[in-house]
Parts: sequence; structure tokens; C-alpha cells
Amino acid sequence: MRLLLPPLILAVAVLAGCASAPQTASVPVSVPVAAAVEPTRSHTVAPAHDDILFHAFTLVGTPYRWGGSSPETGFDCSGLINYVFRETAGVSLPRTTAELSQLPRKAPGNALRPGDLVLFSTGGKRVDHAGIYVGDGRFLHAPSSGGRVRIDDLQASYWQRSFNSARRVLDH
Repeated sequence: MRLLLPPLILAVAVLAGCASAPQTASVPVSVPVAAAVEPTRSHTVAPAHDDILFHAFTLVGTPYRWGGSSPETGFDCSGLINYVFRETAGVSLPRTTAELSQLPRKAPGNALRPGDLVLFSTGGKRVDHAGIYVGDGRFLHAPSSGGRVRIDDLQASYWQRSFNSARRVLDH
């Protein structure tokens, strides 16, 4: 238990202080159907999912770099996902967002779970951005050039407009 306490404190601190969503208008926005979460009373996160989330949280603040796939070089969105799942769960995932969108297991649109991949089409119909759902309507990702790995809110109007689909990588 003593070994788990520092990562737990780090995860809580990251969620509380480092997450920022893009500025949105004061008009209420609706959550995309895919951003709904199963009630927490019936949902538990498996240990492998905890490990993925803890590892991903430690990467918050890492600079964005197109084609980047490690903390030393920086990350692009698919490089971040590939790195976290490979290093933490030994799962080899496709390297591009287009390939991630072809993964066969779609996550139910009304029941995202921590560890699911969220996919976005920011410039049209083609999936061109991805992140890891961390719970409570938030996801971790490596935003475009000049950005850093961060946590954003799926309720932000930008992400609502861009949301495409979700994929479930690990069994829950």
C-alpha cells in the first residue's frame, strides 16, 4: 500500500490542478452521447486500467512533437497512446489515428470507461486526433504543435464538435 500512495497522490494532483479545457462560451453545452459514463456505483476500474491511467498521468506536461513516441522525444497523440499501452500493459497498438479508428472493439457510446480510446475528427470526417479516457468526462491527450500532454473535458464545445467514436482496448 505504501508504494501505491505516491502515484495515487500524483494522479489526484494532476486531475485537480493540471487539467484545463479550452475556453467555452457561457452557453450550456451538452455532453456528446459517447461521453456519458456508467454510474460509478456499478463501475470499478481493473488493476491494469489503474496502471495505464497512473502511467499516463505521469506524462502530463511532456511536450508535443509530431511523430514523437517517448517522454524523451515528446509525443504526438497516437505516439502517447501507443507508448502508454505498450509500456504499461504490454499491448501493441497501431501507430496512427487512422489505424486506431479501425480497431474492432467500439466502446458503447453511452458507457465510456477509463482506458477507452476517444477519437476525434478535428478537420473533417477523417479521424485525426485521439486520447485516453480517464473518467469523469475527461481525457488525456497530446494536443497539436506547441502543446503539452494534458487532460481536457469532453464537454468543451471544441471536443463535442470533433468527437468521432471510441474504442475499447482492454477488457473491463
